Amino acid sequence: MSGDRPSPLVIERILRDRQGVWQQIVADDDLNALTGRMLASSAVALACYGAVLGAFHGVLMALTSAVKLPLLFLITLAICLPTLYLFNLVFGARLSVRQSLALVMVAITVTSMLAVAFAPISLFFLITAPDYGFFKLLNVAILTLSAVVGLRFLTGGMQVLNAHGLLAPTVTAPPAVVAPPAAVAAPAAVPAPAVPAQPVPVGAVPAQAVAEPVAVAAPASANGTVTAAFPPGMVPPGHPGAARPWATPPMRRSEPEQRPASMTLLYVWILLFGFVGTQLAWTLRPFVGSPGENFALFRSIEGNFYAEILRTIGNLF
Repeated sequence: MSGDRPSPLVIERILRDRQGVWQQIVADDDLNALTGRMLASSAVALACYGAVLGAFHGVLMALTSAVKLPLLFLITLAICLPTLYLFNLVFGARLSVRQSLALVMVAITVTSMLAVAFAPISLFFLITAPDYGFFKLLNVAILTLSAVVGLRFLTGGMQVLNAHGLLAPTVTAPPAVVAPPAAVAAPAAVPAPAVPAQPVPVGAVPAQAVAEPVAVAAPASANGTVTAAFPPGMVPPGHPGAARPWATPPMRRSEPEQRPASMTLLYVWILLFGFVGTQLAWTLRPFVGSPGENFALFRSIEGNFYAEILRTIGNLF
């Protein structure tokens, strides 16, 4: 396992050595330093992107957005992290609080770094096409795409933890039961080979000989063993009988490994994280600032985030 190696950017290690990061989280090795570096880098990246958002309205809005955007992600994490941790405990997972925090911080770090990578594109459209509706939808799309990529890292990390048994409860296997030795079957009598029939003149065979049953040779199977060809239910006592293909139950394919409940609840938690984050963003607005309104640190709470996005799309087209 690779430790927290010195690197100019923690995002470089996450992208280049993600397996090493997952292994460090699994081993719970020096997670305080790793989480601190991810927290610092995410705050700086989100502050830079928030400044680009607020620059549409002016300097004051750029400064306030540079503070409010990191707070948006950190407050959302503080609200939703206890739910994720308790979900894991209820369903038998063995994750600690530090492991859960480090896992979610990986997703937030990837999201923030990808968002700041889009900052030059957002700044370009701010300079060349300063349309409020288009600029707002562009940045909503950038943040949504960045969050989707970051959450994919979160699910990938949870799958690694699941492979190491940290999500499923440990189950003690029952002791193996030794089956008694099977009884040795008596060797079956092999019928004598048939003698080819010779033509016999009429009248040379006594009547008693004609009345007696004639032994018929049993056909040989493909592997050379001789099997008796008796009608169903007419096998004489002591004879092994013909092999029935349905006597042995067919072999079933091994059942696929069931996904632990923690993985299913992770997707529920991701939806919860998204709803809490969007509602909090609507509460902390403005981040961009309407061009026809004066500077305001906060706006009155009215409507909701999704209705505003649909209204903006309708006005744009």
